[in-house]
Amino acid sequence: MPSRYAHWMYDWEHRLTSVDNNRIVRPLDWGLEWARDWPCRNGWQPGQAADDPAKFFIDFSRRILAASDEFYAYARPSDFQLETREIKVFSTREVPDPKLEAKVKGTFGQFLRFTSPVRTPYPENNLANARWFPARGRRAIVLLPHWNADAIAYSGLCRVLNMLGVAVLRLSMPYHDIRMPHETNRADYAVSANIGRTLDAVRQGVADIRSCLDWLEEQGYTRLGIVGTSLGSCYAFIAAAHDPRIRVAAFNHASTYFADVVWHGQSTRHIRQGIESEIDPETLRQAWLAVSPVAYFEQFSRWRRKSLIVYAKYDLTFLPEFSRQIIGEFARHGLDHKVVALPCGHYTMGEWPYSYMDGWQLASFLRTAW
Repeated sequence: MPSRYAHWMYDWEHRLTSVDNNRIVRPLDWGLEWARDWPCRNGWQPGQAADDPAKFFIDFSRRILAASDEFYAYARPSDFQLETREIKVFSTREVPDPKLEAKVKGTFGQFLRFTSPVRTPYPENNLANARWFPARGRRAIVLLPHWNADAIAYSGLCRVLNMLGVAVLRLSMPYHDIRMPHETNRADYAVSANIGRTLDAVRQGVADIRSCLDWLEEQGYTRLGIVGTSLGSCYAFIAAAHDPRIRVAAFNHASTYFADVVWHGQSTRHIRQGIESEIDPETLRQAWLAVSPVAYFEQFSRWRRKSLIVYAKYDLTFLPEFSRQIIGEFARHGLDHKVVALPCGHYTMGEWPYSYMDGWQLASFLRTAW
């Protein structure tokens, strides 16, 4: 039976999840058109898959896995530029927190902008954005926030890492904060009932991460790493599996299959609600296999690196059993890794005192991992 502490934690998790009351239930959309320009299509045209889109995405995912270096390849951007602008929150809540808005009003930061190597129908999303926290030395990381993070989340962690001599590019993931299409109020297009668009968002996120590494190298940083939380952890793992420059990696929440999180997670119940009458979990798992970290351990194992996996014992979004399965894969492949299990949940990891525990683990790891 769950302990009194577990009941308390689960109740807290439910309350924090309920704060976001503007989630939209959308019906299943296969999004075949998103695959039109993907690599690995072998001459396929969209109309050919209309009769059986599930089979198409399952077969396409298998082709991607067989040639993932091609699928996650990218053209190096040629328009990197730093800009100084006023910091904004870009809250995804129905009613933004006025305290956060007041906190950043009139403050400015530096942001790296460049054209994303993966183009989408949304101009806002096609211009990548990464807030720059410089530090002296040769160490730098790309930091990926969680799904629907506002634009100031993790700023404190970035400054702590600066004090440790680690520069940080905090990347806005596809469809997040300043990259959010005008028609949306949340980063719903990053993970949604649209199968093809969700796959494309991960591909774009990985290309943007690798582009950030290009820019960091241009600035003279030679010891490169990555930190990802929740959805950002997924992007970070796949990027590390395809880029040898990433020598240090921290995964803050980790899971196996992309579809399993969507199907069983508390944060994605609205997505499941819209699709469960049209697709079963195993079909979804296979359709999204190409964006599932568990599928890329052979690629991840090609290069030596140190990894940290942090998971939450009472997580209702990335279920603990999924995290333990990922940890098992690290052990099975003989990878250099450290595991930390915190006594909290997915949302409560962002609350005191667990946010400090998490930050301390991340900072301690990054201080010594190189």
